[in-house]
Amino acid sequence: MDINDFDYDLPEELIAQDPIEDRSSSRLLVLDKETGAIRHEIFRDILDELNPGDCLVINNTKVIPARLMGVKEETGAAIEVLLLKRLENDTWETLVKPGKKARPGTVISFGDGLLKGTVVDVLEEGNRKIQFSYQGIFEEILDQLGQMPLPPYITHTLKDKNRYQTVYAKYDGSAAAPTAGLHFTQDLLQKIREKGVEIAEVTLHVGLGTFRPVKVEKVEEHHMHSELYIVDEETAEKVNKARRNGGRIVAVGTTSCRTLESASTEDGVLHPGSGWTDIFIYPGYQFKMIDALITNFHLPKSTLVMLVSALAGREHILAAYEEAVKERYRFFSFGDAMYIG
Repeated sequence: MDINDFDYDLPEELIAQDPIEDRSSSRLLVLDKETGAIRHEIFRDILDELNPGDCLVINNTKVIPARLMGVKEETGAAIEVLLLKRLENDTWETLVKPGKKARPGTVISFGDGLLKGTVVDVLEEGNRKIQFSYQGIFEEILDQLGQMPLPPYITHTLKDKNRYQTVYAKYDGSAAAPTAGLHFTQDLLQKIREKGVEIAEVTLHVGLGTFRPVKVEKVEEHHMHSELYIVDEETAEKVNKARRNGGRIVAVGTTSCRTLESASTEDGVLHPGSGWTDIFIYPGYQFKMIDALITNFHLPKSTLVMLVSALAGREHILAAYEEAVKERYRFFSFGDAMYIG
């Protein structure tokens, strides 16, 4: 499968630079995955797409202010560190710019020495393993010094940090937001519950995969970066009960989708537990768990376009994207939403 099969033309002005004032007022493109039929709605109308007995699965990860601006202690040269994955103790896998300045042994100072990091190893694809030292509580220091790690295509400054968090974010650990969930408000979630739809929570800490472009020509050769997921017993029970009773499993976002597919067995049963997943979903994949997906519009030639193409078919997805461009939908993290059902 060729990477160019998942390309589409996107005018730059359609990349949303700021979050919409009312989260649930985003536009919603509804795509029938069987027929390719398209309807245009408002996100709060997602209520009409859900049925009593369905189970809506959300990712409760919380974005940490993972972008740190520091200086190389030896020379004073500016250096940027993006925290990607917590390893053992105070060691993190990171993305460092410029990387060539960060050889093993390099000490980076943040906030006039409030936090220091020593590069201890260069990992595959150039990521750096950094050991941090500090006085106090790491999370509090990070909150003081770190910035929200907005994707590179967003050039505006985010006025309110909470707008890059879902309203149900709970557990620190992500280097990027699970953006499909940004459209939900507490009021909308309550209306969904009142309709008889079960809401279940999973955790997947979004890591490097969000930032990594596909660099190979053949899709099958791409290697996904692993991310930590957690499914508790309560969620497994809710999801499995909904399936037994004929309800649909509706994943909010590709992260929830990947968690459910990683933690399910071939017989369509979700198992509680935690682990690292590098699942790569592209056309030809047979879904074990999810029936429908709420998602945003993704970058051309990205693994996320491949995932939605696996669910609805490449032709249907590319036709829907073409329609979204024609109708001037807003794209990417702060953009509009799509329901595939």
